[in-house]
Order: sequence, then C-alpha cells, then structure tokens
Amino acid sequence: MDEKLQLPGHYELERELREQLSGRPGHQRCVVGHDELLLVLHEVPKAGVPERDALFFWRRMDGRWIQPGGPGLDELGDLLDRYAKAIDEREELLEKTESAQDLFDILRHAGPLARTSRNLVGALDQALVQEPEDREVRAYRDRAQELVRASELLHTDARETMFFWQAEAAEEHAKSAERLGNILFKLNLVTGFFLPLVAFGGLFGMNVELPEFVQGMFWWIFFGGLIVGGLLLRYVASEKR
Repeated sequence: MDEKLQLPGHYELERELREQLSGRPGHQRCVVGHDELLLVLHEVPKAGVPERDALFFWRRMDGRWIQPGGPGLDELGDLLDRYAKAIDEREELLEKTESAQDLFDILRHAGPLARTSRNLVGALDQALVQEPEDREVRAYRDRAQELVRASELLHTDARETMFFWQAEAAEEHAKSAERLGNILFKLNLVTGFFLPLVAFGGLFGMNVELPEFVQGMFWWIFFGGLIVGGLLLRYVASEKR
C-alpha cells in the first residue's frame, strides 16, 4: 500500500497509521495513529487540474517530525512560500490586466488557491489538537491563515473586477444605443423634409405642359425648399449628439 501511495522510503509508519491509508492521498488532513501522526498536505494547485500532488510529514513516536528530505519541517515552510508566491504573482497580474482572458485565468487559479490553503490550515489545526504545545506547527498554521486571507482577497478582488467590467460594458452599450437612436431620428427628419422637395424637383424637371399658375410658383417652391432645408440642417447640427 505504501508503494501505491508513493510514501518516502524512509517513512516507517506504525500499523495504526497504515490501516487508515488507501491507494490515494485523499484530502488534506492529519492522520492520527496510536503514537504517530501523518500530515497529508497538497502542493499549490494548478488551474483546470483536479488532481493534487501530495506531501507527507510524519511525526514519529519520539516526537520528531520527518519530511520527504529528512528530519524537520523546513519543507512545510517551503510549501507555504510557494503558496505565497502564487498569490503574489496573480495579485500583480490582476493590477495590470486589461483583458477578459487574463482575468478569467486569475479566477481559475484564485478559487483553488483559496480552498486548498483553507484546507491546509484545517489539517494543521488537526495536528495541533493532538500536539497543542508544538510551537513549530503552530507558527506554520498562523502563517497559513495569512495565506488564506490573501487568497480569499485575491478571489474577491478578481470577481469584483469582473462585475465592474460587465457593468461598464453594459453602460457603454446603452450609451451607444442611445446615440444610434438619435442619429436615426435625425436621418428620418431629414428624409421626411427633403423627400417632398425631391419629388417637386423631379416634377418640375419633366418636359410636360403645366398650368400657368404652377409655372409661376416654381421659384417660390425652390427657394422655400432651400430655406427649409437650411433651417433643418442648422437644427440637426445644433442638437447634442
């Protein structure tokens, strides 16, 4: 079972611990044996990848912590450093991002970061229940809690940015629709005034015999149309676009 779980070769777990393990690491937790503990923690999650790489920290019955590289818990601090680096990188990207794709990528990372760091704190709390005087674990737990707050703020800021962009785009769309409506209204006014003038112009341009009273009104109609057209153009130009 140890080979399937890929535990470090120097981990000689007691039987009570082995019986609680399966062929997969499972969620982050502290496995409690008779005299020993096994911390199961996860690496920094990758966006879109449901599987998690696990790290194991074994507390022997003599009270010493063993990590994959040997004695101690230094690698737990390195793990927290990687979480902090991942959060900082996405915070910097969020401050300067201007594309929806970048914002989506940040959200895909921020959610798993918040959940995984929160569960990591839960696993360390379980270890402290068994060893409440372990100051080293307590220090790492307190630092992990800061990472939880930072990752949750990152996720919240990314979501608020997305909502702001959506509201801004909707407002701009509404303004564009209003401007287009005003332009169409003015075009309809111009068409409504000039269409009769074009019709009269076409009528008087035809080689047909017209009554004398109509022939005498040609220039009145022509200049009247120019005046009305000029006034209309002045009105349209003065309207606020």
